[in-house]
Amino acid sequence: MLHLPHRRQEGQAEMARIAVFGIGYVGAVSAACLARDGHQVIAVDADPGKVAAIAAGRSPIVEQGLPDLIAAMVEAGRLRATTDAQRAVRESEASFVCVGTPSAADESIGLDQVRAVSEAIGRALAGHPGFHSVVMRSTIVPGTMEGVCIPILEAASGRVAGQDFGVGYYPEFLRESTAIRDYLDPGLIVFGALDAATGVLLAGLNRDLPCESHMVDLPTAEMVKYTSNAWRAVKVSFANEIGNIAKAAGLDGQRIMQVLCSDHKVAMSPHFLRPGFAFGGSCLPKDVRALRAFAAGRGVAAPLLEAVLAANAAQVRRAEAMIEATGKRRVGMVGISFKPGTDDLRESPLAELAGRLIRRGLDLRVYDPFVTEALANDAPAPGRGLSEDIGLGQRLVGTIDELIEGSEIVLVGNRYDEAIPPLQAAMGNRPMIDLARILPGQRSAGSYEGICW
Repeated sequence: MLHLPHRRQEGQAEMARIAVFGIGYVGAVSAACLARDGHQVIAVDADPGKVAAIAAGRSPIVEQGLPDLIAAMVEAGRLRATTDAQRAVRESEASFVCVGTPSAADESIGLDQVRAVSEAIGRALAGHPGFHSVVMRSTIVPGTMEGVCIPILEAASGRVAGQDFGVGYYPEFLRESTAIRDYLDPGLIVFGALDAATGVLLAGLNRDLPCESHMVDLPTAEMVKYTSNAWRAVKVSFANEIGNIAKAAGLDGQRIMQVLCSDHKVAMSPHFLRPGFAFGGSCLPKDVRALRAFAAGRGVAAPLLEAVLAANAAQVRRAEAMIEATGKRRVGMVGISFKPGTDDLRESPLAELAGRLIRRGLDLRVYDPFVTEALANDAPAPGRGLSEDIGLGQRLVGTIDELIEGSEIVLVGNRYDEAIPPLQAAMGNRPMIDLARILPGQRSAGSYEGICW
């Protein structure tokens, strides 16, 4: 039986009717977790495939624990889905906006989806019989709520923000593959509200979480989200640079950073201070670019952000050069999603590396159980975000043994527990380039080469 823990005990917090706009990664997780907490949730998306998946009790994305949770919430009658934005707003007390904000052509934040949903919600507010709060969860640069979202909502509704309807900004800090656990046990909660009613709503949602809640103004909440993502990106590239220098000196970069991270007084997260491969995914690359563009638009130099992006790109080129130097042609790649535990390929550095190797004429095969699962389950968006057609479906292999057997060189991109014994057994039998460090303490020697150790 599926165990569904509730954050709150009966009577501790008032349950709400909430519309969640955007059934992508953040929206699907948020909708399911809000329903688990006892709220009545309507998931809204323009994609009928995603709506149909929710309606059938299926998850539109691959995320640990989410399929069972969505199925249970749909069966319990607390989660439903629709493409009808007007109906969703009319039948709820608050709208949570969880649509994507991909990079625009000039690398600034892309707000097309945010503008479109703000317009749709605004039109629905014009006929709403009561007070309704509009809460943005999408990642947006400081000033977007006040300069973009609120004007659109007011123009479309003919109402005044903070008076006739509520406005809030409530960024998420969920990590893919651990999102449900992060929702229950967050490291950071911050939100801004234009009005008291929305502030009370957001405070109530977070009242019983084991973490301090920070209620701030809207632009501060927007900036905290970018600061968090930029800081994580900086830490990854800093650790990689130290690892590269350490290796050149015959030292173990991970051991050096492990010692540094033992100083808990500076509150460094060891998860990101781990030399390895480039960062990627749907947040860090685009958010560093957007923050850089935001600074440039205000005449503020941001050399570190420039360096972060340059260093990240250099780490991909470094891995490519390591493979090229072996002279091998048949490459078996372990993992292609941007991190283990997800099928998300948005700005995955491993997908970028795969494309580079294929363009060089190398024969590439890939073992990635989560991308394979998404394809096998016919998810609405399997292998999400692959920007280049590399014929991925034909390159995937079903087992790690098959991958090793058919390769002249093994490239370890993501660490999967079931792959460790076969990879360990293959060491010494064929060249291996490791971007993830499959074994603690493993050092470059013989045919084994670690990227930073």
